[in-house]
Amino acid sequence: MTSIPLTDANPIGSASFGSLVRDATEQMSTLVRAEVELAKAEVTGEIKKGLQGSVYFILALTVLLFSSFFFFFFLGELLDVWLQRWAAFLIVFLLMVLATAVLAFLGYRRVKKLRAPEKTIDSLKQARTVLPSGFGGSAHEEHLALKK
Repeated sequence: MTSIPLTDANPIGSASFGSLVRDATEQMSTLVRAEVELAKAEVTGEIKKGLQGSVYFILALTVLLFSSFFFFFFLGELLDVWLQRWAAFLIVFLLMVLATAVLAFLGYRRVKKLRAPEKTIDSLKQARTVLPSGFGGSAHEEHLALKK
């Protein structure tokens, strides 16, 4: 990707109107491309973090759905030695739900850390102050007013 030149492409007084318009158009195009690339890079990074956080949700579902049935059945039967059968299996069920809740909470905490693309937002705010008003949100209305 090309960068926006920091110096004037044409020395003072030597540029024609056409070359000035061409340079301005080229620089605006380069600026827009740079902003899109910045936004894409930031959003891609945040999506990767979100996917990493979703691993905890997947683990929570795995524990809930594929919890080692025989181990928990064994635990229920073991507790049945000291408690009534219904109480023993209720304790086992509550342990499974607790493990699911902890894993879901860890996933929620990871996803909660996602942030907005601050660099892109700041860059767009700076570009708005630098660009002439014709490139802002009211450019269409101004263009229509000029046609009348």
